[in-house]
Amino acid sequence: MGVSEPSGADGLRHPVVVDAMCPERRVLEHVTSRWGVLILIVLLERSYRFGELRRAVGGVSEKMLTQTLQTLERDGLVHRAARPVIPPRVDYSLTALGREAAEQVDALARWTERRLPAVQEARERYDEVRASSQ
Repeated sequence: MGVSEPSGADGLRHPVVVDAMCPERRVLEHVTSRWGVLILIVLLERSYRFGELRRAVGGVSEKMLTQTLQTLERDGLVHRAARPVIPPRVDYSLTALGREAAEQVDALARWTERRLPAVQEARERYDEVRASSQ
């Protein structure tokens, strides 16, 4: 599949991820999942042990962290390094591919931080219009 395909009457080209059956969509879902985004952003700093990562990503359960790390590892974005020491030590870090993805979602997160006031203003305007029409 290519990067984009015609969307139809408007002649604009959209990424293939808008197609429900494309494999790229699954990767995008993994990277942009609730916990995937946060894990990738945190791992941009350095490698983390499981417990450290769980504390750094506020609110994630052990189960969801495990599942998300496995998914990101399977996609080639996260590297899991298990060291045969006592107690066992497992470190998680980004692969080169993971760093590239993490930089993209980090940019989106930083945009969100910068543009939050504009979003809040839009929400207030929307709520006022909705309240006055009821």
